[in-house]
Amino acid sequence: MKKIVFGALLALFSLFAHALQPYFYGDKVPGGDLKTAMAAAEQKLAAAGFAVIGRHTPPGIPGHGTLVVTEPGLTAALTGIGGKAIVGVPIRVGVKADGTVSYLNLEYWQRAFLRNDYGKAEGAVKAAAGKLAQALGSGKPFGGEVKAEDLPGYRYMAGMERFDDKSELKTYPGGFDEAVKTIRDNLAKNVAKTAKVYELVLPDKKLAVFGVATNDPEDGEGWWVNKIGSEHIAALPWEIFVVDNKAYALFARYRTALAWPDLGMFQFMKIGSHPDSNQGMMAKVAGGAYEGKTQ
Repeated sequence: MKKIVFGALLALFSLFAHALQPYFYGDKVPGGDLKTAMAAAEQKLAAAGFAVIGRHTPPGIPGHGTLVVTEPGLTAALTGIGGKAIVGVPIRVGVKADGTVSYLNLEYWQRAFLRNDYGKAEGAVKAAAGKLAQALGSGKPFGGEVKAEDLPGYRYMAGMERFDDKSELKTYPGGFDEAVKTIRDNLAKNVAKTAKVYELVLPDKKLAVFGVATNDPEDGEGWWVNKIGSEHIAALPWEIFVVDNKAYALFARYRTALAWPDLGMFQFMKIGSHPDSNQGMMAKVAGGAYEGKTQ
């Protein structure tokens, strides 16, 4: 009897103790130039039932791009949960000019974003992950390991931010419509040298998420990504998301660490201005101001 109980406990422990990595490699597509490679990857995704909502080719990261897609089952599950779960709806696929394809490990990202609500969407997450693997190929995972049970409360180290910390950008007296209009207008005007990559707006649920390219040559993604590794291109673009009358952007000491969990402290120090400069850009897009200081 003791052996049976111990075995059950061990199985339960192993279920939650497994380590996850943030990305998978897919099968290579015809390359030679980025436009050709992205078109080939997009064709595979569309054929598998994914809807392409954005294409991102960061000017500061030549030969690298990202396709942003949605999957109906995952979208329904996350919008059913509501609130900040909207941040997990867009699925990012990285493409390189040589035909290399990478994509999000959905279990990794959704455990982090959904936290205690992950169980409500687990079936949809696994189904969408299976479709991704079938469409793009199931290659090896990469990007650095985090234990599954650590992802809901993930932070890179003590003192750094978690999912909710420093994420609120602005509250809008005019409600959801004002929030969406403000962000749309500011992205169209390229405020703070940003540009829109995609938008997904659900007025009936008062939820929205926008993909934001940060093109400032001194502080934008072309600067900091090149310092820490462009192989993780599927981490981009950044996002602003709206829940009811509030806009949010995940703080960079959380969001960047989640996307590059294998970084050493020395590498983080090389982009020490990134968290606050990035939040400043997001705040300006949201129509607010940010006066935070890097710790």
